Amino acid sequence: MGETENMRLMRHIFAGLVEGDGRPFVESLADDFRWTIIGTTKWSGTYEGKQTVLDELFRPLLAQFADTYTNTPHRFLATGDCVVVECSGRATTTEGKPYNNTYCWICHIEGGKLKALTEYCDTDLIARTLGDPADVTPA
Repeated sequence: MGETENMRLMRHIFAGLVEGDGRPFVESLADDFRWTIIGTTKWSGTYEGKQTVLDELFRPLLAQFADTYTNTPHRFLATGDCVVVECSGRATTTEGKPYNNTYCWICHIEGGKLKALTEYCDTDLIARTLGDPADVTPA
């Protein structure tokens, strides 16, 4: 797959995320997908495998949101098998706190699937607003 196809995939994913629909994103994940969150928060680290990402990252994260999480892209840059997305997510936590973070996602795409994502964001906001994922009781 070339840059054009990779950009098309990421635009499709974000067409869903901007409306709060994460299905296109989840459907695009390779089974051996790897998500790395840069930093030293309790959420930082590498989540290996699609099911691990869903269970250990998404489930406790989404359980903290009182409304639908949305993510809006501002810029896409593509080169080879890499698409970089500058984007901003928005939600309100169940405690009424705004969780509005700005991200830089570096996405590695292989065979039409997301293989890896490295996330750079406001880690202080994560620590202050989301706490420890181990303390979250998923819905």
